[in-house]
Amino acid sequence: MVQLMAEPATKETEPYLETFERFAGQAKQPTWVFPLRKAGIARFAELGFPTLQQEDWRFTNVAPIAKLPFRPVLKGTRDSLTPEAVAELTFGQLAARRLAFVNGHYVPALSSAPGPLPPGVIVSNLAAALASDSALVKERLARSPQGEDNPFVALNAAFFQDGGWIYVPAGQCLETPVHLLFISTTKEAGATAHPRNLIVAERASQVTVLESYVSLAEGAYFTNAVTEVELGEGARVEHVKFQDESRSAYHIAAIHAQLGRSCNFISHSIATGARLSRNNIRTALAGEGVECILNGLYLTRGDQLADHHMVVEHAQPHCNSHEYYNGILDGRSKGVFHGRILVRRPAQKTDAKQTNKNLLLSEDATVDTKPQLEIYADDVKCTHGATVGQLNEESVFYLRARGIGAETARRMLIHAFAGEIIERIRHAPAREELDRLVWERLEQHPRVGEKSGV
Repeated sequence: MVQLMAEPATKETEPYLETFERFAGQAKQPTWVFPLRKAGIARFAELGFPTLQQEDWRFTNVAPIAKLPFRPVLKGTRDSLTPEAVAELTFGQLAARRLAFVNGHYVPALSSAPGPLPPGVIVSNLAAALASDSALVKERLARSPQGEDNPFVALNAAFFQDGGWIYVPAGQCLETPVHLLFISTTKEAGATAHPRNLIVAERASQVTVLESYVSLAEGAYFTNAVTEVELGEGARVEHVKFQDESRSAYHIAAIHAQLGRSCNFISHSIATGARLSRNNIRTALAGEGVECILNGLYLTRGDQLADHHMVVEHAQPHCNSHEYYNGILDGRSKGVFHGRILVRRPAQKTDAKQTNKNLLLSEDATVDTKPQLEIYADDVKCTHGATVGQLNEESVFYLRARGIGAETARRMLIHAFAGEIIERIRHAPAREELDRLVWERLEQHPRVGEKSGV
């Protein structure tokens, strides 16, 4: 039996500790992985689930996740899916090197690999890398966070099994994007997947990564994902995450980015699905001359909650960071934005901007927004701001005066508001597909913007 550190188990954490003992004893893995898992479950036991009394979680109640039965999906299955079905999903027809995962496990038959990779480039699944005891993966996982102050990251460290593994060596450019596609087919309440993605772009390399989460069934399952990004000097990475899971499901994710000198990192988060979703984003601008851009768009309705929580740490001089997040909320849904720009004392000549704008389409929709600046340097340019409002009736009237119907006018204005974020995506095929998707969603809900409360 696996012996854990002596942390007092609570009613909520006890099932996780018991499951870990069985899981760790059966998991096939290199010997060096077990201490990482053990550290993760010990940290999870110590922290427990977040509560509303904790400042970083006071707007997002995760009690429904804690009450779910814990059923990690330990074995992979294709579940009768076909490549034709995959092609119908978002990004499914884009020219990309695709890694498909069903309920957290890699399925080669649903994946695609157009053409050979450039020399030294690796695009694989993490489980295969662990099976081969890859030194590159060991080096990264051994120093990655095993929870720190986030119990969900700690839980992922304990139970992760698979995910994307992307490595681009110095000087290489991967022109075809990599698509990490996570498909849920489960209807079982509490079924849990723990994807772990590693993206490494070394000096002067370049890659675009699309990361999408979709559902083919309605169920109160739980996705707990962690994506780690490491950029070397002068590397350029664009990362597009699209979350469109079941509106009965729960989605908690973390993105940790370590950014080297003069690199360029652009990350976009588009959230339309899940009953409750939260993205925890932490970027460390660890070298001089870094440019980091974080964009986000969340569209919610019904009883959905979408939360974006980020910390952008400026540790070195002459770095730029820009964060732009827009929310469109209908029904009784709720949006949460908590952004903190942290400027360390050495980070002179910092240029940082943070903006959160929200459009409420219902009298019952709510937003909690909290942009923050924490500055210890003297010579900086930092701004932040937030707005919450409704559709501009003068703009609606302007369009109607030109023969456009009321519903179409509202959809056009909402679409333009979403477009402020989507147009920032540099990879044109992904940008165009997401733009079409937003318009289709607006078409599906013709009363949106008329204070329907639905």
